[in-house]
Amino acid sequence: MRVLGVIPARGGSKGILRKNLVPLAGKPLVEFTIRAALGSTCLTRTILSSEDPEIIAFARSLGVDVPFIRPLELAADDASSLAVARHALLSAEDEDGTQYDIVCLLQPTCPLRESADIDSAVQMLKDSDADSVVSLTRVEDPHPVKMMLVSEDVVHPLFPDKWHETVRRQDLPPVFYLNGAIYCVRRAILLERGSLWGGKTLAYVMPADRSVNIDSVMDLRMAESMLGTR
Repeated sequence: MRVLGVIPARGGSKGILRKNLVPLAGKPLVEFTIRAALGSTCLTRTILSSEDPEIIAFARSLGVDVPFIRPLELAADDASSLAVARHALLSAEDEDGTQYDIVCLLQPTCPLRESADIDSAVQMLKDSDADSVVSLTRVEDPHPVKMMLVSEDVVHPLFPDKWHETVRRQDLPPVFYLNGAIYCVRRAILLERGSLWGGKTLAYVMPADRSVNIDSVMDLRMAESMLGTR
């Protein structure tokens, strides 16, 4: 099966100015995802999607294909990952005259994901009848059942039918959050259903120390700290 790795790296960002090029442990943020993708054995081809000349030049210097310049409307704040992935797939297929079976979207904001994570997620999809595989991380604390809403200074449990004052963490079911590191989806689901999920999605569970998603300067510091322990 042919698998296309797509790294979406636009020049703009909301929380951190030019986030994809911001230094992390002395390297541009996007470099971590590029190197993880290039180290994968399951990706047939990896491309980078960007409208930014500096990001494009840097990616090419590391050996990543950049077969097109992303249209500006797909680099706006409101552009969806789905639209970016679809454009990347169709553009890559048109450029190299082939058809891919799976698209693996790898966001640069998740720099601690490793090549082995990519390969494991792709293989999970290959070995299944699922439409997609997404990366998740277990929520340790606070558990959603312990979360509260506040209305006019009055506290209300987020899940009033599940919460009680003496609820114990060990009695609560495990829950997970999307960490944003990996989205693997079959071609037909992406193009025909217009979805990164489809009807059946499998979970590739990653540990917290590889699941930092960079949205703030604090996230950068956390990622640097975790890199320092490796």
